[in-house]
This record gives sequence, C-alpha cells and structure tokens, in this order.
Amino acid sequence: MNALVTGGGGFLGRAIVERLIERGDQVRSYARGDYPELAELGVETLRGDLRDSDAVSDACRGCDVVFHVAARAGVWGNYEEYYGPNVRGTENVVAGCRTHGVSRLVFTSSPSVVFGGGDMENADESAAYPARHSSHYSATKALAEQRVLAANGEHLRTLALRPHLIWGPRDNHIVPRLIERARARQLRQIGSGENKVDSTYIDNAADAHVLAADALEANPEAAGRAYFISNGEPLPVWELINRIIAAAGLPPVTRGISHRTARTIGGILEFVYTVFRIKTEPRMTRFVADELATSHWFDISAARRELGYQPRVSINEGLRRLEAWFRETGGRQSAAKGV
Repeated sequence: MNALVTGGGGFLGRAIVERLIERGDQVRSYARGDYPELAELGVETLRGDLRDSDAVSDACRGCDVVFHVAARAGVWGNYEEYYGPNVRGTENVVAGCRTHGVSRLVFTSSPSVVFGGGDMENADESAAYPARHSSHYSATKALAEQRVLAANGEHLRTLALRPHLIWGPRDNHIVPRLIERARARQLRQIGSGENKVDSTYIDNAADAHVLAADALEANPEAAGRAYFISNGEPLPVWELINRIIAAAGLPPVTRGISHRTARTIGGILEFVYTVFRIKTEPRMTRFVADELATSHWFDISAARRELGYQPRVSINEGLRRLEAWFRETGGRQSAAKGV
C-alpha cells in the first residue's frame, strides 16, 4: 500500500516507517525536520507544518492509508501551542484524506485523553473523557481523537490507538529525560511507589499501528473506535523507572516525596513559570505528580481480539535491547526531538 506517516522522523513514526518498508509498502513521511536517514530507506520525505492545510493535503495525495503520528507533546506551554498542531493539524489531516480519497486513517492518541488525575486500574475503552484535563497535551489530544473518530464513515475508515509510555532504543523523550535527571540525582520517587503502570516497547507500538491499518481494511467493526495499547505487563512505576535507568548503568532512585508534596511543588512552579513567562519546562507539574503517583494500566483485550495485536517483545527483552543500545551508543539520540 501507499502510506503517509506524519512525524515519520520521530521515535514512533520512524519505527512505523521501518515496519512498512520491511513488508514492501511505499512510504511517504511528512515532518517538520529533515531526516536524511529516511531518504536512505527509500522514503519520500516532505517537510512542513501540520497547521499548513495545503501542504498537509498535498502530502495525502495518492495514499491508501495515513498514519497520523505527529503531535505537540510535553507538559508545559500555552494552550495554542498545543491546539494548533494537535487539533487544527488533525483537522487538516482528516480534510486531506477526504480530499484525496484516502480510505484509512490510523491516529496515534494517548491514554491521557481519559486520565482525570486518579487511579485507572484495568481500564477499558468504556472509560469516559474527564470533565477537565490537567494538561494542554491531554486536552488537545482528546479533542483530536474525537475529531478522528467522528470522521469515520463509508469512504474513510478511522480508528485511534492509545499506546501508553512508549520506550526503547532511540527514544528521544522518556528515556533521555530519566537518564539526564538520574545522572544529576534529581529523580525522586513520588508517592508510595506501589502504583502500577503499563508501558509499551517501541516495536510493539509500531506493530499495533500496522495491524490497525490492516484491520481497517479487513474488519469494519474496528472502524470508529479507540484502542488501548501496551505490553500488557503492568509494573510498579518506580520499578520500571529503576530498571530503565539501570540499563544505562545508573543506581536506583532511593529518595522520595509524598504525592501531596509533589503536587504542591508542581502548582507553585506552574504559577511562577506562568507569571514570569518562563519558556522552559518546570521540573514538576501537578499533571506529572499525578501521573507518577497513580496507577494507570489498561485492558488490551479489544486490541488483541479486533486488531490481532500481540506484544511480541516483553519488558525483559526490551530492557535487554535497551541496555545493549546504551553500550553500543552511549545513549546518543539518533532521532531529533519533536516531529
């Protein structure tokens, strides 16, 4: 098939591109940056902004399926910085698909779209959107997900995937932040440390996207729905964090603070950064405190049943691969930040 991957140069986008190339698909990438390594794989690379409706529409031309992976991620910034690429950009992708007769659209969403600040244990797709989101990222991703699912119809089949905490070699978001703060001795356990979370090894996340595209063609029941994606191996969050930083040869986190204290610190930092218009990201926010101190793991049986999803790389195997990557590269990032 002819596939477009928005954010094809990013961590997840590149993994999806490589999966498609491996099975003989023709791939086009649309991203903000320049990624010569994609061109070396035979990928047609286009540069542009998601907010440019004409450029996005042109990128969709001639495609059978679009994987809309690109987004503005993070936990800090003003609302428009997230709304523009995440919501307007998604609207542009949907419009481009309709204009050029693209039949399938797979949207990369996030479990945070249904996160209201409390525990989510074995949650399934019946979980409702909260009345209020505690981050601009989750709020705008929820709006974008709703736009995509509402666009599902006879001529354009759509679905949304909600992979949780994607990690692995070449990660340019979660892993490098953990390593940087661990080396600076800035990591603190938030809360009891007993709260469990799901995570997703990068290869499994990429597999889920390709399977979703195939399911949209073969299984009409999958269209118009959202699916949680993970390794299906929930672990105490601080056990997972300690095992990731151990892969880089760093000692475990031993000091901690309470959830309430972390949330208070986050609120103060948010106030200070807002008043003084500080552009860098605070070391703590209320959203991050809630994420690190609560349980959020999910029932992925719907993805297994309707998409044929089966996590093929376990957490243990993923950590072994991550450790090998650290030994080989020293943790140098081969993918630029952002998409």
